[in-house]
Amino acid sequence: MSKRIGILTGGGDCCGLNPAIRGAVYRAYDFDYEVFGIRDGWRGLIDGSIFKIDLQDAEELIDKAGTILGTSRTNPFKVETGVERVINTIKNYGLDAILAMGGEDTLGVAYKLFNEYKVNVVGAPKTMDNDLSSTDFTFGFDSSVTRAVEAMKSLEDTGKSHHRVMILEVMGRYAGWVALYTGLACGADWVLLPEEKPDIDEMCKQLQRVYSRKKYALVVVSEGVELPGTAAGQEELDHFGHMILRKREIGQTLGDLICEKTGLETRHAVIGHMQRGGNPTVFDRILGLRTGVKAVELIEKEDFGKMAALKGNKIIAVPLEKAIKDIKTVNKEWINFAKIFFK
Repeated sequence: MSKRIGILTGGGDCCGLNPAIRGAVYRAYDFDYEVFGIRDGWRGLIDGSIFKIDLQDAEELIDKAGTILGTSRTNPFKVETGVERVINTIKNYGLDAILAMGGEDTLGVAYKLFNEYKVNVVGAPKTMDNDLSSTDFTFGFDSSVTRAVEAMKSLEDTGKSHHRVMILEVMGRYAGWVALYTGLACGADWVLLPEEKPDIDEMCKQLQRVYSRKKYALVVVSEGVELPGTAAGQEELDHFGHMILRKREIGQTLGDLICEKTGLETRHAVIGHMQRGGNPTVFDRILGLRTGVKAVELIEKEDFGKMAALKGNKIIAVPLEKAIKDIKTVNKEWINFAKIFFK
């Protein structure tokens, strides 16, 4: 008997979501499934905001950023009667399974619904932060780093001309993968990550050495880094208890510290939400397609409570519980590798 599946995208948008939707819709077509789009993440199941997705709705999504489904950071477990309304919507529309595309928070909700309420769910690994466990990469990450490297190239051009220290602040929350890969790929002279306490004095010595050679320097800093004068304090939290980082001004604070300690002229830029948009890279297009296809295959096998994950060059199924258990952060091996290039 044909199944009805609902697809939702939760959390922050990023490149690869639309290709993943495309992959899921095309594979569902092979099984003669009906596919429904759920608007704005888990909020769509709370509000009953659902629409039919046909093949023609998905066929031009391969190079599109964002998500045609919309997204939100809504947590039904934090909304009064939210879980009850989610379950009622699933029953009212006759949905046999939910495919949730998202990161730790979105898939954390999926796991709780599966584990505590026996909802048939599977997941696909979306986050530009690349901080999901049990998968080598998440779609959205490669495109976000590519945007950041392009931005740093522009900063390098003007830094050379004016003989300045150029600072790029990137997203990534409390995992430093975006900053790490951006710094390595653009040849930055220093990278600051949330995983390691900043050594401001050593950084400034390094920047002075670099500046004496080439008359400019490049620094990448992650938004989640704690600098002197940027203690968390009473920050606004989202539905999942995460601090909203939009007002921290890490790049500006870092620039002031460098100028104060070295006397070098500094400028900073915050790439921010530009990292979420633009054309998806080839890597993210293919990873989105593959994980979307695998997720629907898990539904066909009724192998629920799993996430499609990239391991090596294969897409495999891993338990959602394992995927969300711990945030994947930059380890000491990667940090030491980066330091090879700080000379």
